[in-house]
Amino acid sequence: MPKYIFVTGGVVSALGKGIAASAMGALLEAKGLRVTLQKLDPYINVDPGTLSPFEHGEVYVTDDGCETDLDLGHYERFTHVRTSVFNNFTTGKIYNNVITKERRGDYLGDTVQVVPHITDEIKKAIKAAATEEYDVAIVEIGGTVGDIESLPFLEAIRQFRYDVGRENVLYAHLTLVPYISAAGELKSKPTQHSVKELRAIGIQPDVLFCRADRALSADVKRKIALHCNLDPDAVIAAVDVETVYEVPLCFKSEGLDKLLDKKLSLDHLPEPKLSTWEEVASRIKEPKFEATIAIVGKYVGLKDAYKSLTEALIHGGIANNARVNLLWVDSEEIEAKGTENFLSEVDGILVPGGFGTRGIEGKIAAIRYAREKKIPYFGICLGMQTAVIEFSRNICKLSANSTEFNTSAKDPVIYLMEKWYNHRTGNIEERTQDSQMGGTMRLGAYPCVLRHGTRAHKAYGAEEISERHRHRYEFNNAYKDVLCENGLVVSGTSPDGELVEIVELIDHPWFVACQFHPEFKSKPIEPHPLFKGFIEASIKEKRSLFP
Repeated sequence: MPKYIFVTGGVVSALGKGIAASAMGALLEAKGLRVTLQKLDPYINVDPGTLSPFEHGEVYVTDDGCETDLDLGHYERFTHVRTSVFNNFTTGKIYNNVITKERRGDYLGDTVQVVPHITDEIKKAIKAAATEEYDVAIVEIGGTVGDIESLPFLEAIRQFRYDVGRENVLYAHLTLVPYISAAGELKSKPTQHSVKELRAIGIQPDVLFCRADRALSADVKRKIALHCNLDPDAVIAAVDVETVYEVPLCFKSEGLDKLLDKKLSLDHLPEPKLSTWEEVASRIKEPKFEATIAIVGKYVGLKDAYKSLTEALIHGGIANNARVNLLWVDSEEIEAKGTENFLSEVDGILVPGGFGTRGIEGKIAAIRYAREKKIPYFGICLGMQTAVIEFSRNICKLSANSTEFNTSAKDPVIYLMEKWYNHRTGNIEERTQDSQMGGTMRLGAYPCVLRHGTRAHKAYGAEEISERHRHRYEFNNAYKDVLCENGLVVSGTSPDGELVEIVELIDHPWFVACQFHPEFKSKPIEPHPLFKGFIEASIKEKRSLFP
């Protein structure tokens, strides 16, 4: 049976439960343990797939095609876990399962209630991810203690300790210890109230992570421990750091590894080996090179909409011992003011994925600028589609567009495919008029065959790869010949050759665009080869100036 660590949050949201959970996972893996992580979200949406990026940040996609919370990206970047549909459950998914069982008659006429039916379904979901192949399962509860939506999840994890044994469960609570400048001191009262709220539910935390912008003195730790019914060594400072990849090192310096050993009876384990994380932190904090990358998109005011992307760019910097400075450029601003005002001194240009027509012409203008000025360009998903449109218009002289933006386009070089072969299931999948939102997309990992000698082939060093997708529109093969005759290189396709996955240009320092989302598979200790190559080219073609 695996050990269970439940991570809750208090005082305010966005304190970093996902990072804390991930860093714990990294610390435990560094001791030789096998770890999995899971996110339980209290909102009623079945999954985050239909949520606005402004509301919830990016939608992270797993190999099996599940649209999940962005925290699963943290889990995969910090640990070796490969997440799936079992690693993210929402209130909507839990209630949907229970209602389906009730309609089917599984409850044999029982009155269906939150306790025990909903809480039992939550516990079943937790065990679905925590299989016997893992030593420790870390389960993060979304939201904040005191939220009405979180109550069934908190009740379920309260019961869990009695189901699997007290020695197999640890409760970790993340709170805020704010610094009040007028008083010149850190205040522990919000943490005390948060723990009081948690204890009223029936959960006594075993570990407190105290988020603060400065170090906690021994006196502050003792005060928090006294009022929260904890030993002082169970109060762990979670102080602001230069990079989140320092957090496992900070937790080690706070003695968290030894505390987890003691609380979960993980005796006789070796000291965690953290040299890899030390190297990662060193390369981020003391790089030899720098590069400025322009991200041309429409969610530039909310960086969480591109969370995996920004992390993957940092990973590309780590691989090249470089600091990557991100310049966020609103594509609508390019439409209004032109490219020179925003892109004249950048070292690389990236157009990420997205949906909808807003800002499209600005993205196409940015791609033309990158192509003509020989600036390294990386297009992802929509960034590939707009690259194909730009090339079709300005090199092939077609009246090109995507049917997503213009249903009556004369030359629909990007179009909505009605059916495709699902290589994961072996079935022909079709889009129908009544398809639900999630059912109209190509989701999850699919194989891609690379053309020998191309930039993509050299970057990966492999003949066949697997990458994750999240899109509805595809390259239109009716235009493949004319585009290739004019210099576009199709460097990656589906195994049957029907779906174009990667395109690139030869007479350019680095111009690569892919239909999939490589950022979902990048890690700080294993940077994705395309991001590595993009940053390498951007450093080589460097034109930005730094003070």
